[in-house]
Amino acid sequence: MESRRYLAAYVLFNQALADHLGLHPTDVQCLSLLTARPGPLTVRQIADMTGLTTGSATRLVDRLERDGYVVRTPDRQDRRRVLVAPVAERVARVTAVWDDLGRSWQALLDGHTEDELEVITRHMRQAHDLSHTQMRHLRSKPKPD
Repeated sequence: MESRRYLAAYVLFNQALADHLGLHPTDVQCLSLLTARPGPLTVRQIADMTGLTTGSATRLVDRLERDGYVVRTPDRQDRRRVLVAPVAERVARVTAVWDDLGRSWQALLDGHTEDELEVITRHMRQAHDLSHTQMRHLRSKPKPD
């Protein structure tokens, strides 16, 4: 029950953050993932990273590009590919909100011992991997009636 409450709280928090910024919740998470990785990504990589189809990832990138959060540039090594990179000045708007909220999250984590933080971190990594496995599984099954 606590896991369900935790996950629901995070999803609702993400929605509130997206509403505050005037973005789609998936766009907020994509920006978070884009800024956590070095270098630009292809739409295919964004699709893989988010679990979206390439069509949905393209629409996500279209929205972010329209709002000035990312730019598309040709890949110098493969002219058939287009790379997507965050626009630092525009993403700073989102980062400022994350930084403000992050102080409370940091205080929450500061209340834990190093051993507890190791367990929490291990759980987060395992939950990340399991989530991606579960997303692939769900997408491979027919939708219920």
